Amino acid sequence: MSTRIAFLKGHGTENDFVIVPDPENAIDLSSDAVAALCDRRAGIGGDGLLHVVRSAAHPEAKDMAAEAEWFMDYRNGDGSVAEMCGNGVRVFARYLQHAGLVTEGDLAVATRGGVKTVHVAKDGDVTVGMGRARLPEGEVTVSVGERSWPARNVNMGNPHAVAFVDDLAHAGTLYSPPPFSPASAYPEGVNVEFVVDRGPRHVALRVHERGSGETRSCGTGACAVAVAAARRDGADPTVTGTPVTYTVDVPGGRLLITERPDGEIEMTGPAVIVAEGEIDPEWLETAVR
Repeated sequence: MSTRIAFLKGHGTENDFVIVPDPENAIDLSSDAVAALCDRRAGIGGDGLLHVVRSAAHPEAKDMAAEAEWFMDYRNGDGSVAEMCGNGVRVFARYLQHAGLVTEGDLAVATRGGVKTVHVAKDGDVTVGMGRARLPEGEVTVSVGERSWPARNVNMGNPHAVAFVDDLAHAGTLYSPPPFSPASAYPEGVNVEFVVDRGPRHVALRVHERGSGETRSCGTGACAVAVAAARRDGADPTVTGTPVTYTVDVPGGRLLITERPDGEIEMTGPAVIVAEGEIDPEWLETAVR
């Protein structure tokens, strides 16, 4: 890399991201480079990286180019590739607005989890159509230390294990991935949400995100939690025929999750751009050696 690379920093309910605009997919972002950029001490710092590419320019998104001009090439903080990130989509849309590439209103964003519909509101909130949840069969258990809980297996384009607990402190430090069983339930790892009730249709969570550790927020995780809570509470909208909305408190803020009778899920919350600058290519080359 011989030229400086533009970047921005943004967050959605404090789930933070390094944003690298690269419309023509000209920047080679290796997993080591992503991990270096997301390093909170030696790099810029972030739970993940949003690589902003035109769908037509990326081999994984070409087939979606007719539906969505922009592809969110999302990477976890450790450099691994991820299917989807709900908070990331909101911040991605905010960046497109910030850069003058889209205006307030509706747009489509291509992701590895499919094309997502997004609405950018005047008040600063962004709503993302998260698609439908899949509920794989089979019992799952997660544990922390000597405690274990049954968990609901929910797939939002990425895998989640949702455990309802008495106290969020029971999740422990979440420095390492909470053990789960059976191993066959999540062959590529899982995002684990620990959930407590705050009131009617109101829950709070802590989450260990696969590839990132504990984060301040997880959009797909909040959706998975709302889906699991609705089934637990007998409020499954696909059965009742009535939409259901849950307020989901995350350590970094608050999200509103609505599931409609057709199974479609919408997530609404804030998205903020906080800084922009340039990456020194010499530093990056040294960091990934």
